[in-house]
Amino acid sequence: MKKLCLSLSFAAAFALLPLCASAQDPGSSSPRQLRIGYQKAGLLAVLKAQGSLEQKLKPLGYTVSWYEFPAGPQLLEALNTSNIDFGYTGAPPPIFAQAAGVNFVYVGAEPGGQTNEALFVKADSPIHSLAELKGRRIALQKGSSSNFLLLAVLQKAGLTLDDIHPVYLPPADARAAFENGDVDAWIVWDPYYAAAQKALTVRTLADYTGLPKPFNFYEATRSFATQNPQAVRAVIDQLRATGAWVTQHPADTAALLAPKVGLDAALVETWVRRVPYGAMPIDEKIVATQQSVADTFYRAKLIPKAVTVKDNVWQDQDALTAR
Repeated sequence: MKKLCLSLSFAAAFALLPLCASAQDPGSSSPRQLRIGYQKAGLLAVLKAQGSLEQKLKPLGYTVSWYEFPAGPQLLEALNTSNIDFGYTGAPPPIFAQAAGVNFVYVGAEPGGQTNEALFVKADSPIHSLAELKGRRIALQKGSSSNFLLLAVLQKAGLTLDDIHPVYLPPADARAAFENGDVDAWIVWDPYYAAAQKALTVRTLADYTGLPKPFNFYEATRSFATQNPQAVRAVIDQLRATGAWVTQHPADTAALLAPKVGLDAALVETWVRRVPYGAMPIDEKIVATQQSVADTFYRAKLIPKAVTVKDNVWQDQDALTAR
């Protein structure tokens, strides 16, 4: 094995973070490797904690290695540089990636949650309505799922991105800015949202309640999906099975994840219970929903060109549906 190290230098939407990952030497006789990018929240973190994916893929001749990312944009950059093969993000990161020319494909989807991501302020903030966000500083990760929620919230309030001051920060830096009073509001997903609710005194102004909910996505490099369709199908199968288990066992899931992610089990259970699960193949409805998200970002001039989502959908969907 050889070590690949790089500095991320994607489109302006993506934060710069160092990353190291492993790749298999050409001609190696060792088992094929699946390199997965994951975040603290999400089913991939559960698969990692269980070791269930390794068991699923071993008969197919694959080993699995795992790499954690703070948000979807950084994970998609790792796909761009082929330092991982597979990952999971919200709806916006792959749109930004496609607009930047990243050669990836959508290989699966999950329904979006309603209350696991939100825009909130400190409890003593003078801001009590969405309209009062005008002129305010709002922290968020650019190109993330929070970026779309912000656009949806602003539209609901009759505002545009030009009416507020977005402060683009990764979650850890955004929390520091929020705590220090450097921003007026913060918009973020679980577990960061759940952690803020537990550790800070906050007041939620908006989540996806009453708003259109995008899907979340599993992505792979186009080359990996093309050359390893059986591995991709096996991962989606395991995600579907694990999602059903998590839905029935949220407390057990929290107990499993808490020591792995270094968070309180009660906090973990909070986010586990407010996320819907159900990995599925990409169908026309999902493509249409994602295209609407892409068009929203283009109209807001946050991506440099319009994108056609269906161009990046994996063409093995019939096989996925049949399984």
